[in-house]
Amino acid sequence: MTQGQRLRQLANVLNTSTPLGLALAGLAGTTTFRGPRGLIVATGYGWRLPLAGAFTVGNVVLFRADADAAMTSPVLLGHEERHSTQYAWCLGLPFLLFYFAAAAWSALRYGDPASGNPFERHAGLEAGGYLDRRNTVDGRRMDRRHRHG
Repeated sequence: MTQGQRLRQLANVLNTSTPLGLALAGLAGTTTFRGPRGLIVATGYGWRLPLAGAFTVGNVVLFRADADAAMTSPVLLGHEERHSTQYAWCLGLPFLLFYFAAAAWSALRYGDPASGNPFERHAGLEAGGYLDRRNTVDGRRMDRRHRHG
């Protein structure tokens, strides 16, 4: 691990987001193991919410998929790793408030929780499996010459 990854790991333990992620993983009956770059991977998440195929709480990345599928998704794992860094920068659990406020604004503005959400944009929309709907009308890309507003 790099020094930055170790710092993120320590920050997310101290800000309680990683312990919360581990508690959630345990309550949900997942299988956990050490992942790359200081992450903890939890697989077999079966609770209904959130709807995502993967999500992060601190340094814990929870996947609906099994371990083989989770570890063969390096692009998605990288996306989730960027969220773990966002937890550290936001001092832990305040990240959730900021994230959900940004997701709500994005849903109101663009019809989905990711397109206008700076946390998802910074983590990489496509890497997270999202489409960028900021420049679309009825799901179709707009030609730059025909944009209004």
